Amino acid sequence: MKLRALLCTPFLLTVPLAAGDYDALARTLRQAWPQCATVALVCDTAGSKGAIDAITGAMTGMKVIVVDVKGPQDIGKAVATLTGRRPDAVVLVAGDKVAGDGSGAAAFLIQRLGAAKIPTVATTEQAVKQGAVFAVGPGTAGKVLGNAKAAGAAGVSLPAGASPI
Repeated sequence: MKLRALLCTPFLLTVPLAAGDYDALARTLRQAWPQCATVALVCDTAGSKGAIDAITGAMTGMKVIVVDVKGPQDIGKAVATLTGRRPDAVVLVAGDKVAGDGSGAAAFLIQRLGAAKIPTVATTEQAVKQGAVFAVGPGTAGKVLGNAKAAGAAGVSLPAGASPI
């Protein structure tokens, strides 16, 4: 019985850490764009279940749309779905095997959504370099990083105090 408790303890301790990864992003999103009521995630739902739960928990009061992609071949369909549904923002799921920060699929997604005036936000500097409007979280050491060109293309403002990239 004690062994089971010891084996479960590390897992239980990691849940708050994962959940906290998106809290700063949600807070910044609400402050920068108070009209934001719907966010979307594009990810492999089976592989990103923990992140989906963390983002959903952080985005309380907002509608969260999840678009499941199994590979890069699904990104075009995801863009079509999102341009039809018109979320207020798309949150990149850091570490997702299909559309995670730094992937070619994420770059394609960011570019197409920006052209459709749907801003993308994230938790890593890499995402901002790819064209996300802003990022804040563990991948930015807690600083808000912004991409003014992406904000202009998407028709939104950068969060106050964002450091330009």
